[in-house]
Amino acid sequence: MTDDAVDPQAESVRKLARAMLRTALLPGLLAVAVAAAIATVAVGSAGLSGALIGGVVAFASSLLTIVLMRWSAGLPAQVVMAVAMGGYLLKLLALLVVLVMLRDIESVHTMSLGLTMLATIFVWAGAEVVAFKRTPIPTLIV
Repeated sequence: MTDDAVDPQAESVRKLARAMLRTALLPGLLAVAVAAAIATVAVGSAGLSGALIGGVVAFASSLLTIVLMRWSAGLPAQVVMAVAMGGYLLKLLALLVVLVMLRDIESVHTMSLGLTMLATIFVWAGAEVVAFKRTPIPTLIV
């Protein structure tokens, strides 16, 4: 393959990553905002700080997926799968580390932190599924 050649698989993955980012950005932000509002009303300032920290961490985790997709798009399929699994493990580890490090800080409500993380990640993942279904890319299901 020459330098000028376009890798159709890489272009499809990049197209999907763009669509996923566009589709998930607003719902992800709304999930954080709603969780922060609910946590503030329910728990006060500790709920707000927990929800905001959880939202930022979950948002960063979700953005990491898009970054990894774009970065690994042109690599062989086996490497892409290894990057996906490594990224998944890294994200889980980061979420766990944040929860453990902040659990004893009184100004951070850990339940608000955890629930906001979950809500944001679920909303983001749902938006990614919607983007995948709507994006016209060649998909082979065997």
